[in-house]
Amino acid sequence: MKVVFVGPTVPDAARLTGDKLTIRAPAGQGDILRAVRDGAAAIGLIDGNFEYVAPVWHKEILFALSEGVAVFGSASMGALRAAECAAFGMVGIGEIYRQYATGELEDDSDVALLHAPEQLGYAPLTLPLVNIRSTLRRLLDAQSLSVEDCARIAEAAALIFYKERTFAAIAARATIMANADLAIGRLRTGYVDQKRADGLELLKVLAGQPDVRQLAARDWEFRSTSLWERAFGY
Repeated sequence: MKVVFVGPTVPDAARLTGDKLTIRAPAGQGDILRAVRDGAAAIGLIDGNFEYVAPVWHKEILFALSEGVAVFGSASMGALRAAECAAFGMVGIGEIYRQYATGELEDDSDVALLHAPEQLGYAPLTLPLVNIRSTLRRLLDAQSLSVEDCARIAEAAALIFYKERTFAAIAARATIMANADLAIGRLRTGYVDQKRADGLELLKVLAGQPDVRQLAARDWEFRSTSLWERAFGY
């Protein structure tokens, strides 16, 4: 069994992967461990919960790796945890992971967005900052916006709380630009969903993984602490 935790980043993951992967909702603390207990041979972490529940614990990722489970991360919470756990064998995938791994990105809120619940297809309601920046880079490369305009839009977007970051909100903060309407229009029409692109890449990699656990040589040992035992029973 190969399990992937995904929601708003690739809401159509089940349709795209068919029976190749087991799709589970965005992960919270204990969900990675639960997948290991259920027999997963490989796990992909894309989306995770973090505001109203405890987020995925690094130690459960280490436990999975110690049991021979391949663990991959990309796009959102997965990119964050992959950058943090790469030294222990978690594999990061995609551009957003690369940015966290190199220190180009540091703030975990850069991947956050407000979205509808699962029953409404995880429809995005706000814009993650990583996608805004990817869009601006493409517009700059295409010479559709100037360096100055891109810088002003990036600054405006970064000042907006992730639950309020929409095209309209960015436009309202960028009104000091003489051509704000034109610039925001190009931002909207040229929008780059980098999170989805990275998530799709992970799905492809995970689907190609062997459906069997493989213990690899490593220079660390998993240690069961008292907190781990109290939280998860072993």
